[in-house]
Amino acid sequence: MARRKTQRSTTGRRSRPGSTRRRRYSQGASKKVEETMRERKQGTLRSGRSGKKVTSRKQAIAIGLSKARRSGARVPRKKAA
Repeated sequence: MARRKTQRSTTGRRSRPGSTRRRRYSQGASKKVEETMRERKQGTLRSGRSGKKVTSRKQAIAIGLSKARRSGARVPRKKAA
């Protein structure tokens, strides 16, 4: 008695159960971060009310994400500290 082969799916590998394959940040959000990083590199990026020059990479990313949120781009929620 020969065993019957089961047909396999040809769609590719399966991800872990429960995980979704979607972009966490929208393309608009990444564009805003790119712009602010470029401004920081040129030395023209300024922080909010004080207007001081931003030199920190992390702060530049935070400013870019904040601008993206204000413009309505999809950005994950801030983590509670």
